[in-house]
Amino acid sequence: MENYTFNSFTLQLEGLNISKDSVYPVFIIILFSYVFIMLANGGIAFLVFIDKSLHQSMYLLFCNLTFNDILGNSIMVPRLLSDMLLPPSERLISYYECVVQAFTTHMFNTTSLTVLMIMAFDRYVAICNPLRYAAIMTNKMVIKLTVSAWGVALVLVGILLGLTIRLNRCRTMIMNPYCDNASLFKLSCDSVLINNIYGLTFTAFLLTSSVGSMVLTYTKIAVVCLTSKNKSLNSKAMKTCSTHLVLYLIMVSSGMLVISLHRVPQYANIGKLASILFHIVPGSLNPVIYGVQSAEICKSVSRLFRSNH
Repeated sequence: MENYTFNSFTLQLEGLNISKDSVYPVFIIILFSYVFIMLANGGIAFLVFIDKSLHQSMYLLFCNLTFNDILGNSIMVPRLLSDMLLPPSERLISYYECVVQAFTTHMFNTTSLTVLMIMAFDRYVAICNPLRYAAIMTNKMVIKLTVSAWGVALVLVGILLGLTIRLNRCRTMIMNPYCDNASLFKLSCDSVLINNIYGLTFTAFLLTSSVGSMVLTYTKIAVVCLTSKNKSLNSKAMKTCSTHLVLYLIMVSSGMLVISLHRVPQYANIGKLASILFHIVPGSLNPVIYGVQSAEICKSVSRLFRSNH
């Protein structure tokens, strides 16, 4: 019969199941990725802050994505790296720290999509209503969009974790490299039917609303570009929209891969690695894709280097 430990405040993380020979190479890759995420995202946020020419809604809204990448990876990656160097029996985490990590992980996932949705609205206004852009996308509107993106994520994730922390726990092993909602409610011997129903509803609502808003936005943008004879407008639209779409597709495809692998037990270890890459890959690519594609950010970097020489 299985031994149960009820409502223990000390949990054990399974961690990554990799061979001893692979530990240090994987550790170095994840460490360098983390450092790059911090420097690249922090660098873009710093540029937007100090350069008045970048005080435009497009860049201010993108800063939400950089902040989200920094926050999401800072909570998960350092803990993951330290656990990789410990034997499995010593990978212990307090229940409260685990809940905070799960909350931050789901906030990162959800906010990534809600921020990309408000960025899509900004591109729609810029291309479909260029003459009214300045009047619509005021500082007040940017603040409203930012608050709505984080607020919606906060409510959805708050309910998700609230339904989980109400459960009694009879197990202590987190079958994952880091804490998330599913790992937490699997510790319970209570019925988790409500958790599963809300989790599926939460995921379906988020994906449907984000995909729906993207399809609607880009259909309208495509119609404007096809009917307009303004080559300058079409060129600008292609450049900014392609960047935004690439960021969105990276986020959705990596997220869908994690969800799919999570449902297939024989690919559990690949699923765990994919869930880590879901944090690291978008966080690494977002500043590169956006920074390289944005002429204004490239000019700002060039001005900064010239002023230091």
